[in-house]
Amino acid sequence: MSNISPKVIVITSGKGGVGKTTTSAAISAGLASLGHKTVVIDFDIGLRNLDLIMGCERRVIYDFVNVINGDANISQALIKDKRVENLFILPASQTRDKDALTKEGVGKIIEELKKEFQYIVCDSPAGIERGALLALYYADEAIVVTNPEVSSVRDSDRILGVLASKSHRAENKQEPVKEHLLLTRYSEARVKRGEMLAIEDVLEILSIPLLGVVPESPAVLNASNRGIPVTLDTSSDARTAYEQAVRRLLGENIPFDTSHKNWTRKLLDKLTLFRSPA
Repeated sequence: MSNISPKVIVITSGKGGVGKTTTSAAISAGLASLGHKTVVIDFDIGLRNLDLIMGCERRVIYDFVNVINGDANISQALIKDKRVENLFILPASQTRDKDALTKEGVGKIIEELKKEFQYIVCDSPAGIERGALLALYYADEAIVVTNPEVSSVRDSDRILGVLASKSHRAENKQEPVKEHLLLTRYSEARVKRGEMLAIEDVLEILSIPLLGVVPESPAVLNASNRGIPVTLDTSSDARTAYEQAVRRLLGENIPFDTSHKNWTRKLLDKLTLFRSPA
């Protein structure tokens, strides 16, 4: 274990289908590939998908709810990734409902995981229901995933409000959850045709630092269908975007490619608004 204090990172959004689980897999695999011991937890009780995207669905014996209920210990439920030494998965249950999760139970598991892992990535279900609220409750940082569409951006704004008021940090008047924006399925051609919002429009609405822009790419779906996190798959523009997002998350100052965009100074300031981890 390094000297880095363990961090809990929630991957969240207001709207479903924006790429949260794909992002959770890519970010956690990216962190582990850089040598950080990382566990990713599936909070989508009843609709388990993370194990499919991670390619370990046939290895699930015990799950998150089993651990909370005391039917198994954490080491029994954790699945070690076969490709990356430092990566582990804690799958969700397919047979329970979201009421199986409790704030106390989740908190106890996260505290146990902090003893062993540098990064605890929480793959949140969409919206602001129980599972999503518990996924973000103990977060130190949040990656808000949104598509460049009005409904997705609006719902992400609601999630920012929840992070600011209903997280453990907010309730205990601690330093706020550090927020990052990850824009997925972005297409410059569709922006020019007026079919989606431009990056600067999304930034104006949400006003949080941009972590990365993942282009609309068949590589994302192809990787997911084969049970491979994008950051472990063959080279692609999507993989590069996720790898850069991971490095920015770790505090590296990696510039965005703005050569084909008409950025204003104000927006460029937002793009480079990153602090090194404390």
